[in-house]
Amino acid sequence: MAKQGSWRPDGTVNKGPPRGCKRGFDLLLRCMANEPESLVQRAGRMSQLGVVRGDRLRLRTLIMIRWVAAAGQTITVLAVHFGLGYPLPLPVCLAVVATLVLSNLILAQRGAGRARLDDRAGVVLLGFDVLQLAALLYVTGGLQNPFSILIIAPVMVSATILSRTSTVALTALSMVSISVLAFFRTPLPWSPGALELPTVYILGIWTALAVASVFISTYVWSVSEEARRMSEALAATQTSLLRQQRLTALGGLVAAAAHELGSPLATIAVVAKELSREVPRNSPIAEDVDLLLSQSERCREILAGLARTPEASGPEPFDHLPLRQLLEAAAEPYQSDDIAMEFRTDPAADGDEPIVARSPEILGGLGTLMQNAVQFAGGQVTVISYWDGDAVRVTVHDDGAGFPPSVLSAIGEPFISTRSDDGEHMGLGIFIAQTLLERVGALLTFNNRGGAEVVIRWPRVILDQGNDADGA
Repeated sequence: MAKQGSWRPDGTVNKGPPRGCKRGFDLLLRCMANEPESLVQRAGRMSQLGVVRGDRLRLRTLIMIRWVAAAGQTITVLAVHFGLGYPLPLPVCLAVVATLVLSNLILAQRGAGRARLDDRAGVVLLGFDVLQLAALLYVTGGLQNPFSILIIAPVMVSATILSRTSTVALTALSMVSISVLAFFRTPLPWSPGALELPTVYILGIWTALAVASVFISTYVWSVSEEARRMSEALAATQTSLLRQQRLTALGGLVAAAAHELGSPLATIAVVAKELSREVPRNSPIAEDVDLLLSQSERCREILAGLARTPEASGPEPFDHLPLRQLLEAAAEPYQSDDIAMEFRTDPAADGDEPIVARSPEILGGLGTLMQNAVQFAGGQVTVISYWDGDAVRVTVHDDGAGFPPSVLSAIGEPFISTRSDDGEHMGLGIFIAQTLLERVGALLTFNNRGGAEVVIRWPRVILDQGNDADGA
C-alpha cells in the first residue's frame, strides 16, 4: 500500500492531501467539552503578566498639552516683562520656550503615524519637559518664582499614565531640579532692585515641592493603577470572550463539515474498494488507487474522531510524561524522512525536568505547531525545551522562509494564513493551536529568526497544578 510521501510511477513525489488543521479539528470538539478557564482568572493573569497592557499615552494629547505649556510660558514671560514692567532676560527666556516649541514640531512630524507612545518614549519626553521648565525657572528666580510649583506637573502626568518605574524616575529628576534651583538661579526681578528671600523660606519651598512631588505622585499613581487594572481586566475579558465565540463558531463549522462530508467520503471509499479489486496489481495506477483508499480511510477516522469525547476515548496508557517525551509524542505523527527534527534541552535549564499531564490541549496544540513547522521547513526543525523553578518554555524553530511580515502581527487570528497566499491554507492551524494551549495557561509569541520561531511559555506553577489536579 502506498504511503504518504511515496514515489509515483512517473517519478514525482506523492505527498497526499495537505494536512492543514486535521489534528486540530480532531481535538477541537473534545476540548470544547472541558470547562474553560474563568475569564476573570484569565484577565487577572494576563494583566499581571502585562499581556494586555499597551501604550496608554496618546501622542495627540501630549502634543496638545505641550502646546498649551509653550503658549502659557510665552504669555507669562511677555506679560511680566512688558505688562508689569519687571525686567526679564527676554531673549534667553524666549530661547528656552523655543526649545519646547521646536521639540513639539519634531514630535508632531516624526510621530504623525503613531497614535500612542510607549512607556520609554513617554518618560523621555516628560523628562525633557521637567528640564525645560527648570531652565526657564533658573533664569526667572528659581524657587522664588511662584510658578515653580509647575515643575511637578510632568510627574503628575507620569503618575496617571506611565509605569511605576517611570514615575519614580521623573520624581527623582524633579527633586534634583528643584534642589539645583534652590542654590543656583538668577535673581527674581523686583522693583526696586532684586528680591532675595531668606534661606529658610527657600528651604521651606524646597521641602513643600519635594513632599508634594512624592506624596501626590504616589497617591495619583495608586488611584490610577486601580483604574488601569480594571481597564486591562475588561480588555482581557473581551478578548477571551471574542476568542471563545470564534472557537464556538469554528466548532459548529467543524460539526457541520463532518456531517456533510460523511456521505461523500463513504461513496469515495466504496468506489476506491471497487477500483482496488478491478485494477491489476501490476497496473501503473495501482499505487494511486491504494493511496486513494488509504486516504479515504484516514478521512473517515478523522470524522469519527470529531465526535469522540474524552470519556469515550478512555484513559491514555501514560497520563503524565516528562517534557521531552511529551514533545516527541506530540511530534510523532508528523515525522518526515525529508525534514530532520531535533529535540534538545537548553543548557541553561535548571532543576528537575517537568512532568506534564498528557492532555488533549497540550498534545494537540504542540502537535499542530510542529506540523506547521515541518510543512514549511527547508530541511530542519528544532524543538528546544527549557525549565526552571518559575517557568517552562518550549521553542519550535524551522529553517524555512518564516512568517510574512505583513501577517506577523495578526498571527493567531482565524482565517489568516501565515505562510501561503495561494489559498491552499485556511489559516486555522495556528489559531487552533494557540487557543488549545492558552486553555492550559500558555502564552505564545511568534518571531522570525532565521526562519519561523514559536515560543510557548507556561508558569511552572500552572503545569504543577495540572499534575496535582489529575492525580487527585
